[in-house]
Amino acid sequence: MNDKETLDLLVDRYKNLKQEIAKVIVGQEEAVESLFLTILAGGHCLLLGVPGLAKTLMVSTLSHTLGLQFSRIQFTPDLMPSDITGSEILDKEREFRFVRGPIFAGVVLADEINRTPPKTQAALLEAMQERRVTAHGTSYPLPNPFFVLATQNPIEQEGTYPLPEAQLDRFLFNVKLDYPSFEEEIQIVKQTSHTHIDQVQQVLSADDIIAFQNTIRSMPVASNVVEYAVRLVRSSRNPDNRYISWGAGPRASQNLIVGACCHAAVHGKYSPDIENIDAVAYNVLRHRVVRTYFAEAENITTDDIISNLIKDTKSAV
Repeated sequence: MNDKETLDLLVDRYKNLKQEIAKVIVGQEEAVESLFLTILAGGHCLLLGVPGLAKTLMVSTLSHTLGLQFSRIQFTPDLMPSDITGSEILDKEREFRFVRGPIFAGVVLADEINRTPPKTQAALLEAMQERRVTAHGTSYPLPNPFFVLATQNPIEQEGTYPLPEAQLDRFLFNVKLDYPSFEEEIQIVKQTSHTHIDQVQQVLSADDIIAFQNTIRSMPVASNVVEYAVRLVRSSRNPDNRYISWGAGPRASQNLIVGACCHAAVHGKYSPDIENIDAVAYNVLRHRVVRTYFAEAENITTDDIISNLIKDTKSAV
């Protein structure tokens, strides 16, 4: 099967995946697409949303349709690093044996990741970047594919620990979940008020995901698209912008291209264009652009800043 046939198959499988997830999740099409793009890119995703928006159900349903083992870690102030990675125990033969923690799964849901201290948050860093866990001098590889999908409550900040910038940068996307529309909320209430729940079928396998990832990584990208992505990221570092105290780094440029390739692939394109860059720009830059006090005082959101960056970059090309 050549690359075009593989990408055509991906479009078909993506349609099936959306149909299966829609049996359980009402609406949230953009969030579902962003999660799937994260997986195609081999990255990790941070989900921002108030309680009750089915973030956990969305992630667990997605992992089932992909045929990947799902693991949920509830982050709390007393959570220790070994509760995530695992620890050594003394077995019956009086020998130390490493017991793998919940991080050893295909899809790991880090629920309310900002509710645990930095020491425990740091336990995820090696796993997210190196795809391995080191315990007592021994490295243990994580499953392939491996994804961390973390949730965060943007409202209640009492008793939370802000994520370090180094860890935030490990996330490919930062996705915002909004409240459902009136019609969607009616459908949610009707769908959850009876005991019958449609069974979700597996659509992809781990081997399928790896094959799609490899094909997407080999997609051709035009020079003008790469230049646009880099210009967009570099515009966030403009010291004259009174609304930005810290801009995005080179990893953002890389993630823009990878994310745009994934977005193009699921929408039937064989190469990304500037529209695909714009489609993923908010998710890529949202957690990498730090606002100034001027922006906060004037109620200028990070998404407002990104919109202006896109507009200015296009006018300068």
